[in-house]
Amino acid sequence: MAVTIHIYLDKRSSKRGDEAPLKIGINKQGSSAYINLGVKILPTQWDPSKERIKNRPDKANLQSYIDTQKSTVSNIVLELLKKGELTKLTATQIKNKVVEIMEPTAVTANGFYSRFLSYAESRTAKRTKEIYLVTAKRMAEYDAKIKTKTFEDITKDWLSGFDAFLLQSSPSVNGRSIHFRNIRAVFRDAMANEITMSYPFRVFKIKSEPTIKRSLTIDELHRLFSFHGSEKQTMAVDMFKLSLFLIGINVADLCNLTEIGQDGYIHYKRQKTQKLYSIKVEPEALAIIDKYRGRKYLLCILDQYASVHTFTASWGKILQSIEGFENLTSYWARHTWATIASELDIPVDVISHALGHSFSTGAKVTQVYINFNQQKIDDANRKVIDYIFQ
Repeated sequence: MAVTIHIYLDKRSSKRGDEAPLKIGINKQGSSAYINLGVKILPTQWDPSKERIKNRPDKANLQSYIDTQKSTVSNIVLELLKKGELTKLTATQIKNKVVEIMEPTAVTANGFYSRFLSYAESRTAKRTKEIYLVTAKRMAEYDAKIKTKTFEDITKDWLSGFDAFLLQSSPSVNGRSIHFRNIRAVFRDAMANEITMSYPFRVFKIKSEPTIKRSLTIDELHRLFSFHGSEKQTMAVDMFKLSLFLIGINVADLCNLTEIGQDGYIHYKRQKTQKLYSIKVEPEALAIIDKYRGRKYLLCILDQYASVHTFTASWGKILQSIEGFENLTSYWARHTWATIASELDIPVDVISHALGHSFSTGAKVTQVYINFNQQKIDDANRKVIDYIFQ
């Protein structure tokens, strides 16, 4: 039951030999929580056995500051012990109480709701940010005290209650799961930054259900491609074909393309992820592009429509006006490409790279690796197009 307090040089996120942050470690029953002291020193300037600064001209001042902070933490923990509060608290909860007393403003900043909003604002993709803010709004509607909640307050019971609240207006399981994935992402970020060790998703499982079919078979593609209708219907089908031939490119990205590079690729920054992306323009795609060349942009879409949103809405309605394709939307092109690629036994990692999916490791790949996979992506797209027209 004993709580120990020590000074720790945290080298986990620093390169070997570089400066690392000093932290106060609070240990209880094998678990630890840390308070950053706001001081960074070299490993050679720290004696871990004595918890002393060395080999620095300002070591006396730094050591005095460190000793004072450690003493303050020890006194707060002692007071918690006297009040009988220590027994039921985890190391992280003790740390939170210490920080609450030492730095009252830090508690608000590291509270669950504040961290959630900060995380939402840090999302680079506009649509992703909007989805997180919708989750924040729904949480505030459910819990009037959400702004005062700590991460430890967001328990399995709280999440279950939130799910029941969402069910009243959102019967879709997958629709509700988006909110819980957003909350889970914020918890993981807080854990990575040592704000909390609480993680209710160990026991609260995010539900999901199979989505409806969103891909076309080869026969359906042939029927769609051979359709002859009005000028608007013809353009809608051509844009669907172009999206398919460009590996299911997003509508916003398609509308905002400006040119084909001299290397035969379109190069653009995906609006969803803000990452650079390249797609080789195959002859089938080039034929459609030449048919619909625009003035300011590569395609004439925004010459004819006021905005991407206006075009997307119109495109969907026109596609669905074609008999036999009443549920078709532009997004089906992406699903269809992925489905055909899978049927052709193209490796999952190649399909993922082709679709521009991010990988959980977050590691930066080298340019050599990118070029290596670009050829695989080019080959995969060629196989898909050939399979469609065989």
